[in-house]
Amino acid sequence: MAVPAISVSPYWELTFDADGDVDGPERDRLLAEVNGRGVRDLLVFAHGWNNERSGATRLYDHFFAPVPSLAPRAHLGYVGVIWPSMMFADEPIPDFPPSAAAEIPRPTRPLLDENSRHALLEVFPGNATLVEQIARLLEQHPDDDASLEEFGRLVRLLVEARPGGPQAAFDADMLAEGVPESAPEMLFGDTRQACQDFAQALEQVDSADGQAQGTEGFSFTPKGVWDGAHELLRQATYYAMKRRAGTVGERGLGRVIGQLAQAAPNVRVHLIGHSFGGRLVSFALRGLPDGVHTVKSVTLLQGAFSHYAFAARLPDDPHASGVLHGQQNRIDGPLLCCYSRFDSALGTLYPLASRMADDDQSLAGEAPSAAGEAAGPVEGFGIGDLLGRKWGAMGHDGVQAVDGTQGFVLADALRRALPASGCVNIDASAVVCNGGPPSGAHSDIVHRELAQVVLAAGRVG
Repeated sequence: MAVPAISVSPYWELTFDADGDVDGPERDRLLAEVNGRGVRDLLVFAHGWNNERSGATRLYDHFFAPVPSLAPRAHLGYVGVIWPSMMFADEPIPDFPPSAAAEIPRPTRPLLDENSRHALLEVFPGNATLVEQIARLLEQHPDDDASLEEFGRLVRLLVEARPGGPQAAFDADMLAEGVPESAPEMLFGDTRQACQDFAQALEQVDSADGQAQGTEGFSFTPKGVWDGAHELLRQATYYAMKRRAGTVGERGLGRVIGQLAQAAPNVRVHLIGHSFGGRLVSFALRGLPDGVHTVKSVTLLQGAFSHYAFAARLPDDPHASGVLHGQQNRIDGPLLCCYSRFDSALGTLYPLASRMADDDQSLAGEAPSAAGEAAGPVEGFGIGDLLGRKWGAMGHDGVQAVDGTQGFVLADALRRALPASGCVNIDASAVVCNGGPPSGAHSDIVHRELAQVVLAAGRVG
């Protein structure tokens, strides 16, 4: 396959399947060409949820575009990681043309549009019958518990890992005495309760979005249980993508970086990951062969995995640790985590999806303390904040419970030298602030300032 033309050069792509196996010719081309192209610093970017190769390539093109002018004397190369993830077609993405589904007024939008059906079939091949059954229930929305339970069963079948396959080992973000965390309650608990909780969360996201835009022209639509069912499908799909990201990172990208270190030992590698791509590049650290020290920086943009993933001990359970604890030490440089309070996907929906039933008492509790957050408290709180202290995501409040973590707001991070090692939180809310429901600013990452942060982290140019 020919490498697509983008605005920076030299550019390579690495394509991985769901089990982390890399496209051999693409890998071999990178290993054979990188020395001859005079590359000193290689920027490797892994996308998050995305429907197709063209969308990922467009993201890389837009994000990398300002880099040559920011580091004009650097000898740069660029890699775009392509892996089988997806997004629902009704989600708006800042800086990109909206899909046809996203342009349909929300109250009349199909519950599962054709583009999203197609995307589900692409990332879960061989499940056409399941997808059609799920779509039919969403369209009919029968109001009985048996139908909702059947919906939950179908969703669970769609996203479950293949028995004996490698993906089954990559569910966890945390370990308790060496035992992985249990699967999210949304897949195995009371489906009606899960759907009601998601409907409530969607109302909160809609209300916050309306308030942010002003009340003029804003019409609030109450959410029913089948709106919550649609969100259950969305979040279950993203749970599968999260699991897949770990697989591709450790079994795929980590190994390729090891091979690159042998072929081009003087090339400095800088890993960048958006959303689940942040989980992918973080698990790549765990997949590095012993003795490889070529990774000089890691930058997480709205990382969609637990903010405790790198913790040696969890605040609420001293016998538990993050599944990646200590892996930041595999970097010969810093691990930067950019986060935003405007990310609704991670601020409200992610923690609810991760542990909704286990912590349902928290929904009526008090707002959590902001103590220990490196860059200060977040204004306001809701469902996500009440659950977020325990089940929060990197992209909502940064790395947590890792000794020595430093915090900056974006403006300060761009004015001063960043730490040369360890974990660094950067509040990027000043630029990562645009996007509609249900994801908010989760995909609002194409900014010159964030490209500057990547270069500063790796001391490039």
